[in-house]
Amino acid sequence: MGYFRTRDIAGITVFASLWGVLNSMISPVFFQLFNLPFLCDLIGFASLILAVWYVRKVGTATLVGFIATVLNFILTPWAIHFLGFTASSIVFDFLAFLVGYSRLFQSKAPGSLILFSISVFCSATAGWIIGVFFMPVPSLHRWGGILAWAGLHAIGGVLGGAIGVSVVNALPLRGITPRTVEISR
Repeated sequence: MGYFRTRDIAGITVFASLWGVLNSMISPVFFQLFNLPFLCDLIGFASLILAVWYVRKVGTATLVGFIATVLNFILTPWAIHFLGFTASSIVFDFLAFLVGYSRLFQSKAPGSLILFSISVFCSATAGWIIGVFFMPVPSLHRWGGILAWAGLHAIGGVLGGAIGVSVVNALPLRGITPRTVEISR
């Protein structure tokens, strides 16, 4: 028997597809309109939180990040900066595992705060990686440097973390838990 069950793989691919497709289609438009880079973080970290809540196994966030990256490259091949999000999904996976899934999802307030903090930290990490490895220096100066760029991505982590944590906390109130969700035929 494999580590990930069919239901786990289905959840991972749904959340990865959500991130990859929405990021490729909507984030560039948002960036062009407002010159702010945080919609990709909002979509990504809300998707990661929901995927980790649903599957609760090590490797979930990493797989979501890898699949979203592949989709992103298929839809927008020039967007190599997305590799920063791939790396940050690995960090997200490691931190969620380190804290423990029971601590994240069974204790409402502390778990929500920790999950939110992981989201903000990982989105800032993505911004830092993008700034260091994928942005030309003149662009970074326009944005105020690497730390300012990472801070703008952290705002996306705040928004995505708030949305992800809110949804994860609201679902059990409606009687929806990872174990009650069934994929209908």
